[in-house]
Amino acid sequence: MKPTIFKPLKFAITAISMIAAVAYITTSGGAIAAATSLKSAPSKKAGDFGAPQGKPVNAVLTSPPNVPPPTGRKYPAKVIVELEVVEKDMAISEGVSYTFWTFGGTVPGSFIRVRQGDTVEFHLKNHPSSKMPHNIDLHGVTGPGGGAASSFTAPGHKSQFTFKALNEGMYVYHCATAPVGMHVANGMYGLILVEPPEGLPIVDHEFYVMQGDFYTTGKYREKGLQPFDMEKAIDERPTYVLFNGAEGSLTGDKALQVKTNETVRMFVGNGGPNLVSSFHVIGEIFDNVRYEGGTNVQHNVQTTLIPSGGAAIVEFHTEVPGSYVLVDHSIFRAFNKGALAIMKVDGPDNKAIYSGKELDSVYVGDRSAPNLSAVATAAAAAASGTLTVQEQSAAGKALFNGTCSVCHQANGEGLAGVFPPLAKSDYIAADPKRIIGTVLHGLSGKVIVNGKEYNSVMPPMNQLNDDEIANILTYVLNNFGNVGGKISADEVKTLRAKPAPAAAASH
Repeated sequence: MKPTIFKPLKFAITAISMIAAVAYITTSGGAIAAATSLKSAPSKKAGDFGAPQGKPVNAVLTSPPNVPPPTGRKYPAKVIVELEVVEKDMAISEGVSYTFWTFGGTVPGSFIRVRQGDTVEFHLKNHPSSKMPHNIDLHGVTGPGGGAASSFTAPGHKSQFTFKALNEGMYVYHCATAPVGMHVANGMYGLILVEPPEGLPIVDHEFYVMQGDFYTTGKYREKGLQPFDMEKAIDERPTYVLFNGAEGSLTGDKALQVKTNETVRMFVGNGGPNLVSSFHVIGEIFDNVRYEGGTNVQHNVQTTLIPSGGAAIVEFHTEVPGSYVLVDHSIFRAFNKGALAIMKVDGPDNKAIYSGKELDSVYVGDRSAPNLSAVATAAAAAASGTLTVQEQSAAGKALFNGTCSVCHQANGEGLAGVFPPLAKSDYIAADPKRIIGTVLHGLSGKVIVNGKEYNSVMPPMNQLNDDEIANILTYVLNNFGNVGGKISADEVKTLRAKPAPAAAASH
């Protein structure tokens, strides 16, 4: 027999809660607003706005970071989407290539924009040169597999299926062919926007940014063609975490360009396959965030979580000029795995809002340069066995400016009493090769350089790979009035393999 005591007790608690709520509403003077807030906001229903009207429309697809123009329609249409799968080798970092599997030849894949209520006729082609079959699962599809079962396509074949875009929102699409994780990890994802019937508010700029984690057999920035590493992927240990499929894809001369006093909308996705993104723009606050790609909006947001296989729409207004850095605020991913992009804002200063000097190099690192082509040139020369001191030095300069110059300064003079100089350094001249160990293992405690005492801490820079250290040190040896010479990647590799000396006490 069920006890009955809980029914009156539940009623009493409910009554007390209602009395308290009424008392609060009355004393706050906001009876109508508060009563409304007690109700959950109504959700928008799926939008079947009837049969398509007018002539069929060919969807405009764009490569990242570009976004197709608004649909501009007040009625549902039949929209034809033509998307091709291409497997291709592309740069994942300077001097590092990877075999990406792509929708439309880019990572992320082509941006698709339709209107709620549209009937979408989807054509998926798999290029004859592909080695694998592929399909597509669109999170904006209502139907089994999001279209995956209807779009399984062998190399050299084409598939077609149709769906109605019932729900507005920002949706991820990705390949769902087994092994699904491998296809996604190789770059097979993108975004499809289903506009509300009235469209989105007009802004000055719209950008397409998508994060992904990548798993290579080689270490971060290890040169050459890097294969996919299934064990790292299973263990969720990415080598790279990137925006738009490559380190530097949105930095230097590829940075996003806007002006002050403009409105910016970013469609931000996370292809995964594993990591959750903590998306943040350093120096900006999001006025509006449609979190998880849905219809709810949050205001005045600093950092927004974007789940793997999810998306968000962020909007903000630019006030002052400068370089604004987009990061995954799981911060080692930004500075040590590549999850970093730049938005350059041009225009007049507004000292009333922000007064101070830019510390661009601190945040941006080696991505503050227009490009790192010298690094790629040196990597290619090293692979062919023709690497010169001049090529090493040019690559080292680009890397030095984003790593070492923060402390030792761009001119190598250091900071008096804090960071020792690299310029005309008697410490370097006494034994040029020992600076390899200094970079690999760090240096702590008192050191005399050019007759002056310094007592600071240089952390180990073992996040740099062998050829990066060799190039940086070759640049230092041949500049700032130093003795000249060359450090090879093999010398760095040999010393790295030896046990590190016991660490001295540091502060």
